[in-house]
Amino acid sequence: MSQSTVPTKLSWFERSERWQMFTASPMVVASAIWLLLIILVAVFAPALVAEKANLQDLLSRFYAPFQFAKGWEFILGADSLGRPILLQLAMGAQTSMVIAFFAVGISSAIGYAIGLIAGYFGGWVDNALLRIADILHTIPSILLALVVLFILQPSVFNVIIVLGITRIPVYLRTARAQTVEIKERTFVEVARSMGASHWRIITKEIAPLVFPTIRTLAVLEIAMVILAASSLTFLGIGLQRPDVDWGMMVADGKTYLKTAWFVAVFPGVIIVLTALSASILSNWLRAVEDPTQNILFARKPKARKAANK
Repeated sequence: MSQSTVPTKLSWFERSERWQMFTASPMVVASAIWLLLIILVAVFAPALVAEKANLQDLLSRFYAPFQFAKGWEFILGADSLGRPILLQLAMGAQTSMVIAFFAVGISSAIGYAIGLIAGYFGGWVDNALLRIADILHTIPSILLALVVLFILQPSVFNVIIVLGITRIPVYLRTARAQTVEIKERTFVEVARSMGASHWRIITKEIAPLVFPTIRTLAVLEIAMVILAASSLTFLGIGLQRPDVDWGMMVADGKTYLKTAWFVAVFPGVIIVLTALSASILSNWLRAVEDPTQNILFARKPKARKAANK
């Protein structure tokens, strides 16, 4: 049987190089910290602040931000029903992250598996799977989601399923393209000549080489799914109360932009920062996997400046 084509464990030197690449860019570090903070808030905050977040107080309606008279929870102000925006953002973080991670998980797993099968076997299997992907790809994902959610009852589960299905072609085409190229390499031919089964070749020889690209794409897709879910809710066909996400907060606040700008602006800023952080982190992952970029990327700032001159 052929030897493993991918190291099962990174050496100390490789880990050190990747850590240098990570710390070399303040933007990458800041993005990772921001995403980690959002994940921690999504996991722990709702259980601690759910009651206060949904408590309505009309006397605090449109309470201005950056004041401490009513306590730290009102530091970002209050919405039209007197609910603290900061705590609403914490509740929305959980919903947005659940939708993003599960939708990306569904689409990446299915697209990854189907792409491997289509690329490896080719022929009518490849053609049939590609035609299905073409059908999904030709219909704009937001439009398809609008139609499906208009028919179904809006809920977190339905949003996850719709966004997960509509993003499958992205992973399918990427995995298929790489599989078609990798299956012609010498080590795959050696494994095949030694009697390895199709299943073993796909899972042990090809899949590990395709996975880094899928992983990088999945991080980028987290940003796309967050924006898509927020857009659906903003259009009024995504989530409904008592569920709340950042898009719903923007939709609720758009009517009051002239009188209470902070109701819509703060959740909008959170959406932008989270999507931007995921995009920056995905670009870093791509640089790590690309040997033509990671050597320069890992150098110290002065060395990189000198190399660019």
